[in-house]
Amino acid sequence: MNIAMKGNWNYPTKVFAGPGRIAELPKACESLGMSRPLLVTDTGLKDSPMIRSALASLPNARLFAEVRGNPVAANVEAGLVAYRAGNHDGVVAFGGGSALDAGKVIAFMSGQTRPLWDFEDVGDWYMRADPKGIAPVVAVPTTAGTGSEVGRAGVILNEETHQKKIIFHPQMMPAIVISDPELTVGLPAHITAATGFDAFVHCFEAYCAPGFHPMADGIALEGMRLIKEFLPRATRNGGDIEARSRMLTAASMGAAAFQKGLGGIHAIAHPVGSFFNTHHGLTNAVITPYVVVHNREAIAGRMNLLARVLDLPKPGMDGVMEWLLAFRKELGIPHTLADIGVTLDNPEQIGREASIDPCAGGNPIPVDAPTLERIFRAAVKGELSLAS
Repeated sequence: MNIAMKGNWNYPTKVFAGPGRIAELPKACESLGMSRPLLVTDTGLKDSPMIRSALASLPNARLFAEVRGNPVAANVEAGLVAYRAGNHDGVVAFGGGSALDAGKVIAFMSGQTRPLWDFEDVGDWYMRADPKGIAPVVAVPTTAGTGSEVGRAGVILNEETHQKKIIFHPQMMPAIVISDPELTVGLPAHITAATGFDAFVHCFEAYCAPGFHPMADGIALEGMRLIKEFLPRATRNGGDIEARSRMLTAASMGAAAFQKGLGGIHAIAHPVGSFFNTHHGLTNAVITPYVVVHNREAIAGRMNLLARVLDLPKPGMDGVMEWLLAFRKELGIPHTLADIGVTLDNPEQIGREASIDPCAGGNPIPVDAPTLERIFRAAVKGELSLAS
């Protein structure tokens, strides 16, 4: 038997997909035994009509909206105080990736006695948790990017160390997802582009990650095809329900696919976001071609199939690279990290932090701190040749 054909695979959860499905939120909560859910969202959505409507449909729910763009431990702690004070019995995580991550972690921590960082995604640390202390979650995504609605982890910033930590447990997966494209219609074009490109990066890095996982590869390929077709439409016309629907699907597909692994794009983006408070999806989008150039030798063979799936005019690695740069430009993605406020004040620290990020281990070519620092410098300066 070829040992390379072995793998441990998981698939996501129950998803209510389609326009208008948010009307089923009360039914979803009821089916999970939630009678007093805590609705967790971010500060930007706090006063939005969709949040007011959701709360009106859940008479016994209470709102917690103290989640920032890159959620920190203090957000989780404040959420736990609200959860316990309200005697809640579940969480509705409602919003973009930050709100979904924070909501999932609040639900996970609601019945734990150990501190948050004891459950970082390291080895078998998740076994420290009491599974009976994990509250149920209904996830309602309002952006199409992170795919956190079908993920078993939450990314939380440790402000003391400036490190983004992945809190993981298999039972952190939301029990029900409501994937309603109508909730994403009001998303501005630049956020649509940035979050959508985040979904593309999830698919792309998963597809390029080493290891045998043909189901993840297949999901990643179809996810990238959907994003190529529908992200420009969703960006140009926010009311295009078909495009919005397909992008929500592609975002969930990216999160399903990256069970196989991520890589250098995320490894660099995490410390950049921690130190410069940049938007995660936008940071990924800017960094992508620089990491692709570095990985060229290892991924060139896979680009032949990707170019065919995307129906590109030029085959192989060159065709994918040309399209990737043009796609970013079409979506209004800046070419350099400097364009989004990132400086070279601490490049050595970014390289070190990137090298210990869990995503670094999934890069197709092994990377160390000096290598990741070099790629980071290239991305700040906008010089692709420096990344190779």
